[in-house]
Amino acid sequence: MEHLKQSHAQAITCGLGDNSFALSRLLAFCSDPLHGSPSYGWRVFQRIQHPTICICNTMIKAFLLNGEPIKIIHVYTRLLRDGMVPDNYTLPYVLKACANMGSGLLGELIHGHCLKLGFVADTFVGNCLIAMYSAVGDMNAARVVFDGVPWGGVVSWTVLISGYAKVGDVESARLVFDEAPVKDRGVWGSMISGYVQNSCFKEGLHMFRLMQLAGVEPDEAVFASVLCACANLGALETGIWVHGYLDRVEFPRSVKLGTALIDMYAKCGRLDLAEKVFGEMPERDTVCWNAMISGWAMHGNGDRALQMFSEMEKAGIRPDDITFIAVFTACGYSGMAYEGLRVFSSMCNVYNIEPKTEHYGCMIDFLGRTGLIEEAKEIIGKMPKKGSPSEEAVVWRALMSASCSHGDVRLAEVAAEKLLELECHSGAYVLLSNLYSTSGKHDNARKIRKMMKTRGIDKTPGCSSIEINGNGKEFIAGEKTHPQMGDVHGVLESMNKHLDGSGCHLNLVSI
Repeated sequence: MEHLKQSHAQAITCGLGDNSFALSRLLAFCSDPLHGSPSYGWRVFQRIQHPTICICNTMIKAFLLNGEPIKIIHVYTRLLRDGMVPDNYTLPYVLKACANMGSGLLGELIHGHCLKLGFVADTFVGNCLIAMYSAVGDMNAARVVFDGVPWGGVVSWTVLISGYAKVGDVESARLVFDEAPVKDRGVWGSMISGYVQNSCFKEGLHMFRLMQLAGVEPDEAVFASVLCACANLGALETGIWVHGYLDRVEFPRSVKLGTALIDMYAKCGRLDLAEKVFGEMPERDTVCWNAMISGWAMHGNGDRALQMFSEMEKAGIRPDDITFIAVFTACGYSGMAYEGLRVFSSMCNVYNIEPKTEHYGCMIDFLGRTGLIEEAKEIIGKMPKKGSPSEEAVVWRALMSASCSHGDVRLAEVAAEKLLELECHSGAYVLLSNLYSTSGKHDNARKIRKMMKTRGIDKTPGCSSIEINGNGKEFIAGEKTHPQMGDVHGVLESMNKHLDGSGCHLNLVSI
């Protein structure tokens, strides 16, 4: 920027201070998010008496790259006021700004400009319209625009599939995928990513296998989605295969891909391999450190998680709010309440991170696990009252869980009453019913179960998964329709016969 300012001064002294081409190159450098300065560019732009559409586009792009959508609208308003006509570079930038702001109304106004100026048939503008409507959740409008783009290429299909996936409609996303006349890497990747984003992990892995059979080479985004699916299914064999494939083809190991491998190995119980990947990474960002700390946290090794946090600080990597949630979780699983309070103080006073509901929930959890129930209740009283009901329910659920663990019926009843005011969820009923049963208050337990029945609240069945020969198998509690359920019960009955002699017995009803 220092060199740029010198060049700018030289341009002015040479009489080129108002030259459109010189100014456009100056603003182009200012738009660079790493080396430029949008604020300097904005000051220059405001002094230009008659900016060209090219200069306006450059300024709009600068604000888009630097995440300042409001200023994009200011520039767009000015160019309209000055009688300039937006082109097929201007409109996509402005539509992306509308998407980033989540403003469907403003997006519709820009859509009107696109229609008046005849740019709706432009593929680039059309794709940005589809993306904008998808971002604000209006998939009907997105589909109408898609159907109106005359030469919609693979990008249009990819954007529409991603849009449906973003709003949780994976069925429509799959229908669009099946309709696509050409399926390139982007189309396959959007469908795989859509499944994974919506927790359809088995379907995501199945789609990945179909992609391989189609002979389409995966990219980094596809591998990251597949590793995420493996992590959530516990599909260690598939995850190891992906890791081996990446090594065989010498695929560039980015921070994103390395983090996905760490997360997969940690969630599959192979912390040794997770730490090996972590140690081999030449570059690590905050998300990467978070994944490793979370891995130790979920396996109850609080000492190692805290050690990793300390190493992260020494490496000069600034922790974020997710880092502290991972550390607090580790403290909860390991019964390290005082260490957790010390880290909480560091978060607030050293890093100036304002605690969120999740942080308070973690604090209540680690205080409750160590028997400091009253202290946990005091934390709730000190929380700022600005969260949504669902966020507030997080902390009361944590308090109720802690109360049930320590058999504190009185406090559990208080927490349950508050929880039932905030949300209609089976968890509070089930916890309270179980507490009454273990405390010998069977009449109260029956009342809770009757209340659940009267209010039409069903307990969400538990689900477990296991990987067999590279394929994920899911089992739901109480399920009777699984094709191999007869075989499973046959094996369990055989095991029961062997266990009868030792006085043990398997409960087939719960299975």
